[in-house]
Amino acid sequence: MIARKYILLCLACLQLIIGCNEKIFAQSQQQQQRPVIQVQLPHPPEKMAQRYEVDAKRMGVDMNSEDVLPRSREFKRVDSTYYVGWMFEGIYKYNHAADYLGFKNAIVPLERAMSLTEHDYRKALATRTDDAMKFLPVYKIQIDYTQCALLLMNCYSNTDQPDKVMSLMRRALRWNFQRDWYLDAYNYMAWTVHRNRFYTSEKYPFLKNSIAQNEQLANSYLDSGLVRIDKNRAINAHFFPPGYEKTDKMAVYHYKTILYSYALNIDSSEYYYNLMRNSGIFPHNNYATFRSICGDFRTAESEYKKAILQDAGDKRLKEWAYYSSILDIYKALPKTGIGQMSDMIKAAGSTPGFGWYNIALARCLLYDGQIQESQKYVEKAAGFKELHIGTTLGQSHYDFSVQLLKLVNKQSEWYMKKFEHRNWWYNPWVLADMGQLLSEKYLQQFLIINQFAQNPERDKVIYKLFSTESTVSWDEIWFLIKDFSSNFFLDRFQGEVQADNRKFVHKYFEYFVARLNMKEGKYDEARRLLDAILKDPAFDVQYEELFLARVFQAKAECAEHDKDHSELNEMIYSIYKIYPQLLPFTGLEPNLSLHVSGNIDGDVLDRLKACNINWVENSSVSAPGAYIIFGSTNGRKNIQYYVLDKSGNYIVQRQSFGYKKAEDAGIELAYRLFNIGGKEPAKDDEKKK
Repeated sequence: MIARKYILLCLACLQLIIGCNEKIFAQSQQQQQRPVIQVQLPHPPEKMAQRYEVDAKRMGVDMNSEDVLPRSREFKRVDSTYYVGWMFEGIYKYNHAADYLGFKNAIVPLERAMSLTEHDYRKALATRTDDAMKFLPVYKIQIDYTQCALLLMNCYSNTDQPDKVMSLMRRALRWNFQRDWYLDAYNYMAWTVHRNRFYTSEKYPFLKNSIAQNEQLANSYLDSGLVRIDKNRAINAHFFPPGYEKTDKMAVYHYKTILYSYALNIDSSEYYYNLMRNSGIFPHNNYATFRSICGDFRTAESEYKKAILQDAGDKRLKEWAYYSSILDIYKALPKTGIGQMSDMIKAAGSTPGFGWYNIALARCLLYDGQIQESQKYVEKAAGFKELHIGTTLGQSHYDFSVQLLKLVNKQSEWYMKKFEHRNWWYNPWVLADMGQLLSEKYLQQFLIINQFAQNPERDKVIYKLFSTESTVSWDEIWFLIKDFSSNFFLDRFQGEVQADNRKFVHKYFEYFVARLNMKEGKYDEARRLLDAILKDPAFDVQYEELFLARVFQAKAECAEHDKDHSELNEMIYSIYKIYPQLLPFTGLEPNLSLHVSGNIDGDVLDRLKACNINWVENSSVSAPGAYIIFGSTNGRKNIQYYVLDKSGNYIVQRQSFGYKKAEDAGIELAYRLFNIGGKEPAKDDEKKK
């Protein structure tokens, strides 16, 4: 979940200036003095001239511009003991940091700026007053101090120094500012505890010794923040309009939603989101993730699109992009995800988020059946040192996502051997390859389970299937658990069916229970559960096509066990219509009717027919029609192909590819007939033959 950085700071400053000027003007009228007051910052007398010069020169300088660095050098030449030059240098280095070293470099000038401020302006920092004449000269120093503290806090956080984050927040709290400006210290303390919730006091002394205790501690910090806002309201009422404190409370509500969403306290999360809804700082990204864990994928997608505008220009993982790619997979549109993640990788370069986008791209390629390409991007992600900025998603989530994708890819490679060789069971070379892949799969499972066993969040993040801190799809979780103790997981997910109150998610737990019953040989019970799932009114087919396809796959396996060929054929046909890319990796033998024309290449056709596809001629069997046209262009041989359902609608669009070797062309064509590779199908506006 993404953290909130700033809460209408400029508006707060404007409110202060207007409020102070109004009060000064009223006081001057009463005293028959001039309404124009010259505000002087409380500089040390011996440094007055130099610092007035710096103050004059810094006015009008955009602190996010390229002019900040030369200005910082100039200011330090004028007075190297004045914090402003160091602050400008720190801001510049922070804004240009994109890796560990960059943020480490920004720490030095920011620490120096804070120390110099505390040395020369202790009285200004400690000032609490309802007198505008006293407060107006010092509020600028307090704002600068909190800005330095915020950036320094982010540098510590981005370089994995949470202990320094907590020390810095306590240091800032000691000044007891009457308004926090940039730095909501209690909020960031809560954020830091939540971000490190799976550790204990042995690693970080500021933590408790369990996730539950750490979450309780984080919530207590937020409660302290609310108390602080109410306590300061009396003194701030002299400067800010009535109700100003509601703006400050929105920041606390933001973090409340993060904690309650993580705890799956749905009602409380919704309550705080509703409090923020019309505030102007509504966190669309976090709300989208919240709706996604509730199984409301349609709203989640809409909110992720709104989050794009809020996220513009920030150097960190765009969670809306990563999670949107998973929704594309749920919608049976992995090619859409492939295109979007490829664009994100190009735009991000090697900045934070690059590794996550490679993971997302690998996942989309996996569900599009492009296994070798998927593995290439998984390896790229594994070799990238990701910097986890502004998000609770950390290295453990990253490593788990990489390793789980490797496992699913390895299993998919095993199924590829079965799909490409219908005679695999008596081909010694293929059997040897399959045996090797099986060994590699077991080794990968062993690596994941060792990692998984050390993860104290597995109950909240993995077994719940949908969690704000989960970075994998529910479908991948099945690949993780399906080869282990059925009884343990059966008890676990049956308990979730009874306890979980997320109505849109309920059917996913029931699906897992059905699958586990099939492993135990209880096909009648599994079939009963699967039929009930298909009757569930809480079904958004457009956004749950992957789930629907997996239910059909489970029903097909039940039918295959019962030798119910009619049911088996209907289920395979149903899978093909909504998610054809899955079929080559299910172990099921799909049905197709073949229609060939053009200058037929017999070698290509023979290799195609050697794949594990049942070429049917009986029109009573439910089977899509595969149309293949052989041709050549400028001496280069090519194959045009498309697939229609029984009503004449395109399942696989008309497209073509060139080839040289018949062996390779036959295998590629087999996959292409299942929409693997090639162009994205027209799902919303299906064309007629």
